[in-house]
Amino acid sequence: MLEIEVKIRIEDPGTARTKLEKAGATLHRDRHLEENVLYDLPGEILFRKQSALRLRTSGKRSYLTFKGPTKKSRKFKVREEFETEVRDPKQMSKILRSLGYREVFRYKKHRSVFRTKKLSICLDETAAGNYIELEGDRSDIVRFARALGYSKENFIKTDYISMLKGPAQEKPGAVD
Repeated sequence: MLEIEVKIRIEDPGTARTKLEKAGATLHRDRHLEENVLYDLPGEILFRKQSALRLRTSGKRSYLTFKGPTKKSRKFKVREEFETEVRDPKQMSKILRSLGYREVFRYKKHRSVFRTKKLSICLDETAAGNYIELEGDRSDIVRFARALGYSKENFIKTDYISMLKGPAQEKPGAVD
């Protein structure tokens, strides 16, 4: 599956939530905590290929996600993404370690998930700031961003790991 997304920095999640609802987005999953762990092989094989392997846990659900290299795009983050639900994240972590993967980064964020007919929209509260994340087709992202009062100049392609680590330690293969 091809993932196309952008982030837009916001100040207040409450105000953003109201704007999302007024623009036609409906709440799909209320605010919840997500814990994310990134894995890589020794020598940062995935990082050097600008790819990532993430194990995300949210409540009683967990997902293993592979994200491929970012494709060339001026305003959008575009990459292949493969994801599957995992029943036992502790066992999955043991499997990954047994295969030679090691934990390279861990972070948490609060997320509320909204939907329109054409977009998946996340309202994220992170240690790096608050963001609206729009995922879908480019034209639908642009159209909905305009309805919220934003333009392409507000689009951010940077991932949360790079934001959390800061510019001195930024790594292009990270995911959000």
